[in-house]
Amino acid sequence: MLSGLPAWLLALCLLAGVALDAWWGEPRRWHPLVGFGWLAQRLEARLNRGGARLWRGALAWALLVAPAPLALAALLAALPDSASGWALAAGLHALALYAALGLRSLAEHTRPIARALAAGRLDEARQRTGWIVSRDTAHASPDELAKATVESLLENGNDAVFGALFCFMLAGGPGVLAFRLANTLDAMWGYRSPRFNLFGRCAARLDDVFNYLPARLTALSYALLGERQRAWRSWRTQAPAWPSPNAGPVMAAGAGALGLSLGGAARYDGIDEIRPPLGEGRPAAPADIERAWRLVRGSCLLWLALAVLAAASWEWACR
Repeated sequence: MLSGLPAWLLALCLLAGVALDAWWGEPRRWHPLVGFGWLAQRLEARLNRGGARLWRGALAWALLVAPAPLALAALLAALPDSASGWALAAGLHALALYAALGLRSLAEHTRPIARALAAGRLDEARQRTGWIVSRDTAHASPDELAKATVESLLENGNDAVFGALFCFMLAGGPGVLAFRLANTLDAMWGYRSPRFNLFGRCAARLDDVFNYLPARLTALSYALLGERQRAWRSWRTQAPAWPSPNAGPVMAAGAGALGLSLGGAARYDGIDEIRPPLGEGRPAAPADIERAWRLVRGSCLLWLALAVLAAASWEWACR
């Protein structure tokens, strides 16, 4: 294991990190990603100017992403090879996963939208949806808000949940920190706009690398837990047309698994954009937000069970 932990201890850390997320959720104050975002904005303002913006963006990425994982790896390596050292290492790994995981946060940001729509509080639903998506929601209908929320849930099922779990099982606390920071920079800089086309290209491409396997395993889990034939067909035929090489499989398979037609028209900065279709079936309705949440949660539980089973099998095989 790249984490340096025995498989059984890494699995326990995995369960502990997920339990901490379920218990505490994201910090209400002094959220580490908020501070990271502030630092990224300051560095981008200083470096995203003049020539050589591609290289400046790569330098900014390295300065922001590398220090925390390397510092944690150095700290873990310096711990004594004793019971107390192993206990402290396990605690640090679990805390790193907790800091990177966003399962409870997904529920806290999306389920209130479903409740607001069910109660007819359209203005509240529009405001809450605007907090989690970049499209215009000021005049969106209930079904448009439901579509936007379901799409966000499906995509973040990888970005905020399974991608973090995968990188943690692969490389422990340092790996999951690197994944989460790289994913955050992609969300901030990974745009093909005049401002970020060159400066943010490194962030976008490296996030594609980090997410390549997790995204496809997330899509697989959606297919296994939903309408399998529609999920497979949507993944195979629709994902290549989506602009993001990783969001395409995740969202197409998720939409197909739910039996929904997503994608299509959306309004950004006052301009209507026609996106490729995702999934097949009826349009999304407010009640589908809860269905999408259950699909994401079920996928997380599935991979937790598989991780524990794999750790147990590894320990048994090594005896």
